[in-house]
Amino acid sequence: MGIFSRRRTETLEPDTPAGGGVATLDLDPSLRRLTGNWVIDRPHSRIGFSVRHAMVTTVRGAFADYDSSMYFDGARPEESRAELVIRVASVDTGVEQRDAHIAGTDFFDARRFPEMSFRSTSTVHNGGETFLMRGDLTIRDVTRPVDLQLDYLGSVLDPFGIERAGFDGTTTIDRTDWGLVYNQRLEAGGTMVSEKVRLQFDISAIRAPQPER
Repeated sequence: MGIFSRRRTETLEPDTPAGGGVATLDLDPSLRRLTGNWVIDRPHSRIGFSVRHAMVTTVRGAFADYDSSMYFDGARPEESRAELVIRVASVDTGVEQRDAHIAGTDFFDARRFPEMSFRSTSTVHNGGETFLMRGDLTIRDVTRPVDLQLDYLGSVLDPFGIERAGFDGTTTIDRTDWGLVYNQRLEAGGTMVSEKVRLQFDISAIRAPQPER
């Protein structure tokens, strides 16, 4: 299956879980072979965000340093789960002074709260190759639930023999819910930094090596 292919060749017959319910009907059969543990390949992925600045433009940034673990179940998506731990001092918006401000006490306060994290709590197949992953997002030791739309892009065996699977994830949060309340008012109205922040997960995942026995 090509990395950007969304083609499905057939429809799965419904599975009946032990509890008596009926599993999702339109999962791509090729997803079954992807069942297993995966990690994010950092050089080919982006864990980023975008936020409106001064009401007229958008600032984009990303985090370079993080750990990840994912279990994807291609037959029963509800068994899928993910965890991401990000070192907030690794923020990069392309401007050093701005990065230092974001990592400082006005925003992440990286010295006191060096990490933020996302830990999934449930996964639902929304149809086609779109999933809803719910989880707990922790920033500055404040934990709140978020809903992440996760789109499966496909899988491929690259020229080096590495199995890859692609996912795009997005969600929008209100940063003030996590205590990131710093702002400046504009004379014409509005604020310098939007309270709404869009989180973006452009993921190239590689299958985790099997532990040695």
